[in-house]
Amino acid sequence: MKKIILATALISLTSLLGITGCSTMEGIGKDIQKGGEAIESTARKY
Repeated sequence: MKKIILATALISLTSLLGITGCSTMEGIGKDIQKGGEAIESTARKY
């Protein structure tokens, strides 16, 4: 079950980064950080 959640989170993060398409390295770093926080939050629930 955890593998499915992790895979879903990673796919969502990748899609989110592709959609938002930030043009600066700082913006990309912030997007990745937010994605990591979302994954951590989901992992804590399970």
